[in-house]
Amino acid sequence: MSDPRYQVNVRITTRYLPERSGEDPQRYAFAYDVTIENRGSMAARLLSRHWIITDGDGKVQEVRGAGVVGEQPVIQPGQCHAYTSGTLLATRVGSMQGSYQMQAEDGHAFEAEIRPFRLAVPGALH
Repeated sequence: MSDPRYQVNVRITTRYLPERSGEDPQRYAFAYDVTIENRGSMAARLLSRHWIITDGDGKVQEVRGAGVVGEQPVIQPGQCHAYTSGTLLATRVGSMQGSYQMQAEDGHAFEAEIRPFRLAVPGALH
């Protein structure tokens, strides 16, 4: 069991963006809404992110960078930080997963897991 001082939960919802998608060339745009909840007992700063994006053909793209949407938020215990971002796929279906690299106010570094989630054009899956 991980240390209760460093508990972060990540929830994600997705949506397809037909107005930003196109068939020629094939590109499918998706937005994802992220809520990061600090369930630990001390404040934590989100330092960086690591995404693994896999399209329907199995092509993998990794994205690493500082913060999220230009911010490195400090999330107090019991509080949430929410943001929206997006990605493009060359296929109608794909998935994302990854982690946030966090630092608690006591200096302890830890990772917050982002469990795999699906990106799919409506009707693309049976």
